[in-house]
Amino acid sequence: MLFTIDVGNTHTVTGLFDGDTLVGQWRLKSDPDRPNDELAIRYHALFSMADINKADIDGVILASVVPALESSWIACINTYFSKHLTNPPLVVSAESISSQIKILTDYPKEVGADRLVNAIAAWEQYRQNLIIIDFGTAITFDCVSAKCEYLGGTILPGIAISLDALSTRTAKLPRIDVTTPPPHVIGTNTVDAMKSGILYGYGALIDGLTEKIHKELCPNGEPMRVLATGGMAHLIAPFSKRIEAVDTLLTLRGLNLLFHKQYDI
Repeated sequence: MLFTIDVGNTHTVTGLFDGDTLVGQWRLKSDPDRPNDELAIRYHALFSMADINKADIDGVILASVVPALESSWIACINTYFSKHLTNPPLVVSAESISSQIKILTDYPKEVGADRLVNAIAAWEQYRQNLIIIDFGTAITFDCVSAKCEYLGGTILPGIAISLDALSTRTAKLPRIDVTTPPPHVIGTNTVDAMKSGILYGYGALIDGLTEKIHKELCPNGEPMRVLATGGMAHLIAPFSKRIEAVDTLLTLRGLNLLFHKQYDI
């Protein structure tokens, strides 16, 4: 089985794959101060509860955007998993996966590992011009050409950041739950007005920015697909006309795919 690890700024999402089948998935808060021994204890408990034998894990792949946690995870893998691995653990970076995608940005090393994984996973599925929108702590737009070239993208504040800013930087705006939409775009009370601003506002932002990117990415009207992923994707997708599909497992599936491609399994 393959242990896939996606370390984000807010959450760490992990999955266990038996071939192409996801047999276990966990989502925990990312804590940069968590030592490698504590990581091992936590996942040993999770594996036990899922009746999974750690000895059956023969591969590990890690994508991290949190350097402190990346170091802890590497130490954890080397100490507690390496005994049973048939291939060296793969830590995703621009250098380690250079054979899988051509990165055409000014500074390839700056591109987040998760963004590269998403780009490869989406391109392998569709093999055309793509915009991948990841709704995480930040919202990222990643642009991939039909020739599997990572071209760059945009970064803007995520939904949770915006909600926190509204409630902490203003005197009268409360913390709200945006999982239920307002009845109208024009809010007739504070909560509905905030919900409208977030849901309809981000939906319009996504569509407007997608339109501008589309003109640069496909100047001659070439086919293009727009995918969304990340924990908040399902909230905004209904308010966007340009998002064509939501795939919340894109990164985990991408890690599984990338590991097998990298080691030609």
